[in-house]
Amino acid sequence: MADIAVVGPDIRLTRDDRGEPWVTLSGAWNLRSLERVLPEVERRLEQHRDAGGWDLCDVSALDHAGALLLWRAWGRRMAERVNLKPEQAPLFAHLQIPDADLPRRRRPWGGPLVVLGSGMLGFAEHIASIVVLLGRVSLDTLHLARVPGRIPWKEISANLYRTGAQALGITALVGFLVGIVLSYLSAQQLRSFGADIYIVNLLGIAIIRELGPVLAAILIAGRSGSAMTAQIGVMRVTEELDALAVMGIPHTTRLVLPKILALAIAMPLLILWTNAVALAGGMVSAQLQLGIDYRHFISSLPAAVPIANLWLGLGKGVVFGVLIALIACHFGLRIKPNTESLGIGTTNSVVTAITVVILVDAVFAVMFSDVGIFS
Repeated sequence: MADIAVVGPDIRLTRDDRGEPWVTLSGAWNLRSLERVLPEVERRLEQHRDAGGWDLCDVSALDHAGALLLWRAWGRRMAERVNLKPEQAPLFAHLQIPDADLPRRRRPWGGPLVVLGSGMLGFAEHIASIVVLLGRVSLDTLHLARVPGRIPWKEISANLYRTGAQALGITALVGFLVGIVLSYLSAQQLRSFGADIYIVNLLGIAIIRELGPVLAAILIAGRSGSAMTAQIGVMRVTEELDALAVMGIPHTTRLVLPKILALAIAMPLLILWTNAVALAGGMVSAQLQLGIDYRHFISSLPAAVPIANLWLGLGKGVVFGVLIALIACHFGLRIKPNTESLGIGTTNSVVTAITVVILVDAVFAVMFSDVGIFS
């Protein structure tokens, strides 16, 4: 059978027996036909807006788009005289709902409270999930301590290499530059007071006690924490986690525990490395700015910085490592099997880990404010 050509919308002005004008519509008045000639049709409808009557009996096809176009041309109300086909009437009946009968969306007066409450509930849910995960890891640790042969040494070694050895470069670069900048700015201020010799005290306390641990933790949270979350998230997307569950292998034993142990070991070592490189950068800048000899800088450092600051920084490293790995694994296990959730979970993991590192460092600063300040 040959295809029947679809005639586009047409508008003709006619007159009845009494000479009154009628607008006769014909052709197809649907979305497919109107989209090509819509501006012209709207212009012609506007010209015949005050016509006495409208005849739609010759319209071959009418949908909601055509009915809405005519409804607007009639001033958002039914024309006084309209000839319709029976199947056309329901299209206009749906448009005759008064504005007063339309449901109005009310803005809740407690909108900010709802948002705040939702945020607090979400925060509490995350805290509860992290506590549960930490409990499972603790139970697995006790179990593996009784059965040392089942300790995943290969996974711990692999994570130690990825989070520790492979992070030496970036931590050294950033630490060296931070040491130079801190020494350069401090030297300008100390020189104005004639206290050049105290550059060793300032750099030693600032780097060993605060900047070294926090800087290393932030870098590891952005580098290794995101990698941990993405790794577990990809395993969720590829259903590898489900395969582990089917084989009866706990997630915490093979995935979470090795990462926590590896990062708890790697973080203090990275902090020592970052401290040494940052002090080297500060020492170079101090020699260039203030003329302080390298040998004098190194020999004065133990007397200027009590050893308690070093132990405090290493203790922070262990806590930071456990928290970063725990948060990364927590968000990784919560990722849904789709790529959008993977990106959101990784971002949330990094932001949360960095925020927690800064908060915990503030707690350490308050709790140990009198430790290591005076020799």
